[in-house]
Amino acid sequence: MKYIIIIPDGGADKTMGELDGKTPFEVAHKPHTDRLSIEGRQGTAVTTPTGMACGSDVCSMSLLGYDPARYHTGRAPLEAAALGIELDPADWIFRVNLVTVIDERMQDHSAGHIRSDESQRLLADLAKHVDLPGMTLYPGVSYRNIMVDSSGREGKPSRDWSGLATTAPHDIPGEPIRKHLPTGGEDAAMLQRLIAESQVIFADHEINQTRQELGEAPATHVWPWGQGTVPTMPMFAEKYGLRGAMITAVDLLAGIASFIGWDRLDVPGQTSYHDTDYAAAGAGAIAAMDDYDVICVHIEAPDEASHAADVATKIAAIEAMDEHVVGPIHAACEARGEDYRILYLPDHYTCVDTRKHDPTPVPFAICGKQIRGVLKKPFCEANAGASDLHIEYGHELMEYFLRSALT
Repeated sequence: MKYIIIIPDGGADKTMGELDGKTPFEVAHKPHTDRLSIEGRQGTAVTTPTGMACGSDVCSMSLLGYDPARYHTGRAPLEAAALGIELDPADWIFRVNLVTVIDERMQDHSAGHIRSDESQRLLADLAKHVDLPGMTLYPGVSYRNIMVDSSGREGKPSRDWSGLATTAPHDIPGEPIRKHLPTGGEDAAMLQRLIAESQVIFADHEINQTRQELGEAPATHVWPWGQGTVPTMPMFAEKYGLRGAMITAVDLLAGIASFIGWDRLDVPGQTSYHDTDYAAAGAGAIAAMDDYDVICVHIEAPDEASHAADVATKIAAIEAMDEHVVGPIHAACEARGEDYRILYLPDHYTCVDTRKHDPTPVPFAICGKQIRGVLKKPFCEANAGASDLHIEYGHELMEYFLRSALT
């Protein structure tokens, strides 16, 4: 039995006037995705538990079968694991974005999708000029970076960040940053100072001068958020008895995979944007079927398009996934002559009109062995909502996907 999970990150959305009252899923030409729901079963799942923030860290952990209320300790530790950073249980880990702030308002959570080499230079110069006792900055991919507070190692007194409140920059587009600066605890002032000092250091930096000359958004500030400590999670193989692998361009998903004992597959051409190699992702999943029981293909492009308020690119990303990922994978599953199931679902809504995540229960479709539904309609939010299958606790969807009607 082979199990394939396909995640169009942030693909779900609300209806839009510019789409004549439809959603991107309803407008997109996606015959292979629609086939999953017509031949299989649609439903909805609550991937954001009550009281938790709606983000890919929480929602992806949920849809991979782990209760975030039990296992989630913060977003940053998951990403740090994917970067291979050695962590201690006493460490506190932060995600650090490079962002664009204009007139004291959050303009772009990604500094115009800044290149990794530019990000590395900015962070290196920042580290030279700011006093961060016990803190280390680690460059990541593009605007996504990590900072580790290791001051508590070897039994030394450590800072207590448990009372700290931070805000994801993609949750506050266009809003004044002063309302969302880190607060809580005596050390919050250190992070506020880091943000302020980065503004001064980056203001006339040659990287930003070049970016502005090219008409690109400058990286005006660093923005720390998503703090947490190292989580302890049971291995997927112990929990479900199956071996898994992840295809993704995003360190967050790769980090979750590492904590649950999945391999991250090296598939060329994977990026977080619409320039990703969709065909390579599909082909990589097909090739992995010989070695793994569960293969997850995560594509970030719909989410990034939503944060940019770019509905056309969001639709194009859904269509490209349908053509190059869903269709080839389904055809390969059938050609193998082996039992299979395919699960297609976004981790959360990302709404083009607000450029934010939304905790509305996500639509999903499952097809394959022993999966039958009564609602023979194309895949979309409304049709999934009209079905008779609604998973109240998103982490329970994995058990349904893997085990339902098989015993």
